[in-house]
Amino acid sequence: MIDEKGEQLGVMPTAEALFMARQKGLDLVEVAETAKPPVCKLIDFQKFRYQEQKKDSAGRKKGKGSSEMKEIRLTPFMGQKDYEVRVKRAREFLSKGHRVKLVVKFFGRQITRKEFGYKQLENAVKELSDIAKIEAESKWQGRLLFQTLKPSGNKKEE
Repeated sequence: MIDEKGEQLGVMPTAEALFMARQKGLDLVEVAETAKPPVCKLIDFQKFRYQEQKKDSAGRKKGKGSSEMKEIRLTPFMGQKDYEVRVKRAREFLSKGHRVKLVVKFFGRQITRKEFGYKQLENAVKELSDIAKIEAESKWQGRLLFQTLKPSGNKKEE
């Protein structure tokens, strides 16, 4: 048995260990059940669970950063300024290490002129080629045309 400070108390009967835990206001937790004899520890179980949850959530936050996907929406017949703003935003995302999904959305009869959508994607990829690589080629899903970019190793600072 191990106490709350991490010191070994030796082998003792379960009833005695439970009495000691209640006396100190702590919980008796089995740490290694496969050991002979099983190893138990005196801890505040609620505090222990809280600390484990904090560790797990901190691990998830750290792991999320570089794999996050950002989406930039374009249309086949958008104005030049709108296009420039969206490409600039995509450049910011890529420079921070995020992957970017370029999406061209077709409204109404625009779907009959698919070549304009492909041209928008081609121009955007060309403008971002200094800091990005193509991760997935363009593909269709209904009225949406997708292309995925990932940051390349050489980042150009502005």
